[in-house]
Amino acid sequence: MAKDFYQAVKDRYSVYQISDQKVVSEERIEEVVKFAVEHTPYAFNSQSGRVVVLFNDNHDKLWEITKQELKKIVPEQDFAGTEARINSFKAGYGTVLFFEDQSIVRGLQEQMELYKDNFPIWSEQASGMLQYVVWTALEAEGLGATLQHYNPLIDQGVRAEWGIPEDWLLRAQMPFGKPEGERPAKEQQSIEDRVKIFK
Repeated sequence: MAKDFYQAVKDRYSVYQISDQKVVSEERIEEVVKFAVEHTPYAFNSQSGRVVVLFNDNHDKLWEITKQELKKIVPEQDFAGTEARINSFKAGYGTVLFFEDQSIVRGLQEQMELYKDNFPIWSEQASGMLQYVVWTALEAEGLGATLQHYNPLIDQGVRAEWGIPEDWLLRAQMPFGKPEGERPAKEQQSIEDRVKIFK
């Protein structure tokens, strides 16, 4: 790991300008993602998180699918800005797709009626943790990323292109690459207003 945990947490931010210059190998990214999937906690150890990592032509295809779907709903006169945004994601090195396996969520709901309403919530919370762990791990490796949510708009196209099981619900997309451009200043609210300590 290029950075310690605290530094990676501090340095992680939404990087919108990325390039496809390889900072680390595809194999290292696979290791990082698999580590995150294995060690991110899930309620009742459900392990419902599913991840697909796209490189090269597969990465490009995802953003072309997204662009084509957006073209159907964004007015033509407004599409240039949308296309520029999608192209900025496509300019990267790869994309991580995050899913939640709904068959596991349903199975837990059937097994534990008392918690039935909570399992979808806990699934979403765990997915958020998994996304954060991957994002911070990519930052630790010197990569920049953002978290995008073009689901459910692209769900059918993604499912058809990569043979994704019907029960895998797409939750987020994370394009990543070599960070380019200036790091933006980040305003922080007063920590005293955000954290209360009682001793």
